[in-house]
Amino acid sequence: MERLRDLTATSAVLERAKGVLMAVTGCTPDSAHQELLQRAKDGNRTLLEQCWLTLGALPPRKHTAPQAAPPPGAPSAAASWASVPAGPRDLADLLGRLGRDLVGVGSPHELADCLLNHLAHEVDADAVMLYERLPEGGLGLIGYAGVDPTLAAQWRQIPPVTGVPALETLQDGEPRWLECPDEDHARYVLIGTPPDRWPTRAWLPVPAGDAAHVALGVLRRSGERFTPLERELLRAVARLCAGRLWALDAPHTGTAGGLPQTAQAVFDALPGAVIMLSPLRAATGEVEDYRIVAATPEAVDVFGRTGRDMVGKHVLESYPSVAGEPLWQGYLRALETGEPFEGEPFAYQDVIGEVPVTVTYTVRAARLGDGLVVSWLRHDPVERQEQRLADVQRLGNLGWANWNLITQEISWSAQTYAVLGRHLRERPVRLERLPDLALPEDKGPLAHAIAELLSHGRAFDVPFRTDTSGGVRHLRMVAEAVRASDGTPVEVHGFVQDLTAQRSAELALVESERAMLLQRGILQAERALAARLQHALLPLPDKPRQLAGLRIEVAYLPAQAGIHVGGDWFSAIELPDCDALFVVGDVAGHGIDAVATMAQLRFTAKGMVSTGSSLTGALARLNQLLLHSRDGLITATMVLARYDPARRVLAWAQAGHPPPLLVRRGEARFLDRPLGMLLGATGAPVYEALELRLEPGDRLLLYTDGLVERPGEGLDAGFARLAEAVRGHGAGDSGSLDAVLATMLADERRDDVCVLDIRMPPEDATDAGREANG
Repeated sequence: MERLRDLTATSAVLERAKGVLMAVTGCTPDSAHQELLQRAKDGNRTLLEQCWLTLGALPPRKHTAPQAAPPPGAPSAAASWASVPAGPRDLADLLGRLGRDLVGVGSPHELADCLLNHLAHEVDADAVMLYERLPEGGLGLIGYAGVDPTLAAQWRQIPPVTGVPALETLQDGEPRWLECPDEDHARYVLIGTPPDRWPTRAWLPVPAGDAAHVALGVLRRSGERFTPLERELLRAVARLCAGRLWALDAPHTGTAGGLPQTAQAVFDALPGAVIMLSPLRAATGEVEDYRIVAATPEAVDVFGRTGRDMVGKHVLESYPSVAGEPLWQGYLRALETGEPFEGEPFAYQDVIGEVPVTVTYTVRAARLGDGLVVSWLRHDPVERQEQRLADVQRLGNLGWANWNLITQEISWSAQTYAVLGRHLRERPVRLERLPDLALPEDKGPLAHAIAELLSHGRAFDVPFRTDTSGGVRHLRMVAEAVRASDGTPVEVHGFVQDLTAQRSAELALVESERAMLLQRGILQAERALAARLQHALLPLPDKPRQLAGLRIEVAYLPAQAGIHVGGDWFSAIELPDCDALFVVGDVAGHGIDAVATMAQLRFTAKGMVSTGSSLTGALARLNQLLLHSRDGLITATMVLARYDPARRVLAWAQAGHPPPLLVRRGEARFLDRPLGMLLGATGAPVYEALELRLEPGDRLLLYTDGLVERPGEGLDAGFARLAEAVRGHGAGDSGSLDAVLATMLADERRDDVCVLDIRMPPEDATDAGREANG
């Protein structure tokens, strides 16, 4: 016993010194142990002396009983205070006090209590939770403080699902600082009801070698963010806990009969029902009985004893009928062979206070040293059903209710109070008074349904709304009656369900659909009006026409995508001096405004050129016209061309428009554009004009950008496709423009297309025309 006490004292000092190094340097438990060994070797000291030297660097505890002096040669706290690494001294002081208190910790629950006692003042912590990674990937709660036991039982195990902060911090080794309740509620699965019970939370990994297996959670009712100093403190505390947890998990030597006193502390932290048995043998060596030497808090015998109350008791004292049974034989085989035993579910019956008690168990036993570790599952159908019912109500956001019409007894589940927005201290509402909770417009249907149920036993399923402190809720109530032999209702049971989230989504969807239909109707009416206006202002010839000795063909195709009408337009007229004017333009945007601007530009351009304005002068004036109309927010592109039939010269200018395409002797090329900014873009644009002499057989295409634009394709590729399409159709083909359009616009059109096809007749046709005119 003296040797064991010395070993325990040495282990406590060693773990305390390792915890100090981990908190100060951030190293792992193994690295801290190696560092202590190296320092002891370098200083020609024992490991225990080096541990006292390390602990001597901590400031002394204040307002406590005098501590045992360190071994001779160890520096005093005042002398070694200067050796504390860089950082706030109050942080080192807190870690020192915490490190001393952790030495006496015997279980994860005690560790959580110790942490909360220190962190409540330092970081305003209200609760502490410790989760351990399970072999199947989930989490198990091994310690907590400041948390209601019922809540802890609900969150005792967490499956490996996404959105769990504690699980994520163990996966990537990085802390999670939850400081925005709304964002955190949408992103994570939060512990607590309601989820904003603790507005700020921190989850930190407790380092253990290369990977962390325990997550430390600090939960606060304060809504303030964690300060940098608080974050540094919590990281250091997590590192400090690693040494203590490692000590709790370390295997103990010896037999079941010679366990150190910390064995029960370890069992206090284990989940499930587990006990450790030490065999009691006769002089012949046969096992006569077993003594319980440790038990977990969830271990319960048929007398209702739990945990530590079972320690010291003999198995046959509590269960005399077990002797000789298959369970007893399984214990013996596991003890003799070392192979784990797992028995079939069995029923145990005994008499307690003249009352027979029957309980069903499933038991598993495994040898540990000279003893057995026995775990069992107690099958309690009532408890399982109650837990399942509670889970169903919580997940379905519904609660059950029962009204006894004979005794006037009323029973509501806790979830019913939550759904109706009532406090558990309030009395449940009588069935006939239940409509008083509904909004006035919903009270009538609910009251009628209840009256029919009470008078005729007719079941109902009725939606209604109620006003709570959290706002209006959309609820659904379903109820039915239990009738007597004469058909009279004697009891009513049912449930009430909160459908607020679903109903809100439905209403939002209906409102969105209504708005979309209204907007679509408006747009369709606008399109019809714009189309009629465009057709009136821009009549299309039904066949090619001759103008100034040139053959002119026009094509206009509206967009297939969308319901708006565009602002593309053309003009091809004869001027008073027998010249011909050709115009193609495109107003940015769609709808009535685009059509109105198109008409304004079309007629203004024709009027200015007809009255003697030059092409560049007309563009400059049209630019000013757009700048001073509709707040200068409309832009347009345009190409103007004037053809002199006597000279066969085409003068042209442009304002940000795609270049014309010239086809001559089977070769297609785009004309170099003269200077010209799009209309309405700047107050001082520069416009230039160029001349082109047309030759017999020439073909010139003026077009808008809808002809060459295609989603995901550059303009250069569109120009190349246009040139190839024109080359592929001979100039003598009267239907070649339609063929070109069919080639270019094989896909859905996302913009309007306007094309002006100008052709110079061949030489023989030109000569014949001249002779006819002569």
